[in-house]
Amino acid sequence: MVDNRHIADSDLLALLQQGNQNAFTTIYNTYWKVLFRSAYRVLNDTAAAEDIVQNVFFSLWKRREEAKILNLKAYLQQATRFSVFQAIREQKHDDSFYNRLALVTTDLITDNPLLFKEQQQLLQNIIESLPDDCKEAFRLSREEQMTYKQIAALLNISEKTVEKRLSKSLKHIRNGLSFSSCLIVLTSY
Repeated sequence: MVDNRHIADSDLLALLQQGNQNAFTTIYNTYWKVLFRSAYRVLNDTAAAEDIVQNVFFSLWKRREEAKILNLKAYLQQATRFSVFQAIREQKHDDSFYNRLALVTTDLITDNPLLFKEQQQLLQNIIESLPDDCKEAFRLSREEQMTYKQIAALLNISEKTVEKRLSKSLKHIRNGLSFSSCLIVLTSY
């Protein structure tokens, strides 16, 4: 077996590309736990997290000859994040979909502050693309911290209309952010 205390990831990758099973085992033993924890933290499902990590390693072995990997740890983390995102997307009907998607996005943003700025700009663009009546209700609610009743009185509309506009705004923002989160996940490597 390759001793992972004395061999760099770049050397392990070279051995892996040659089909060295000991190098693969060393990579697996080195990174399995951290990848599992990352997947489990978002999914809260042991079996799903284990499946994702197994698939990441299966893919690594299968693609070992053609994959152009510069940073092994980053590659494995990104592959795991992408797989977690796919699992979440496939379970979109689940009530906690957006919460788990937010965790994935937060994890990426934490690792890269530039992504945070990009995400903030995307949010502003999404808000700007709202219809004027929804944008105004959203701004008053979120930026001015006004209640539905206060917004209704100010805009001379019913509270129910305020509720509908805010609901429409939030749905539009959620859809835009879930799409942009997908793009961030796909392009952040």
